[in-house]
Amino acid sequence: GHPVTAQRRLLLDLIRGAGGHIDAKEIYRRASSKDESISLATVYRSLRLFKELGLVDEVRLGELGCYYEIKQSVEHQHMVCKRCGKIVDFESPLTGKLVDEVKQIYSFNVTKAELYLEGYCQDCKKNDGHG
Repeated sequence: GHPVTAQRRLLLDLIRGAGGHIDAKEIYRRASSKDESISLATVYRSLRLFKELGLVDEVRLGELGCYYEIKQSVEHQHMVCKRCGKIVDFESPLTGKLVDEVKQIYSFNVTKAELYLEGYCQDCKKNDGHG
């Protein structure tokens, strides 16, 4: 159904090469430096398609907005540093327990759970006195 165009291949390679979380504008910036014909609309359309096909995850990080990452097999959450903006993945069995509890108590079928924690990373905490 969906042709693998050179532009889509480039965008997927850029997301994979980012090694973590990247937003649409940064994907566009990197892509347009390699292919001047690519538009921001193409980036957004491709990201929507990649999400539908299960190739990438869209991660909403509050005021920071949406970031994209290659779909990972293990469900994980994110910590965001309020000072430097670093995004760190983490896994916790508590997330699964929370989802199970919500299913049981509220008879709610959870299809996706996103959790992000905001605070200060180790480096910023050290340099800033936040603790």
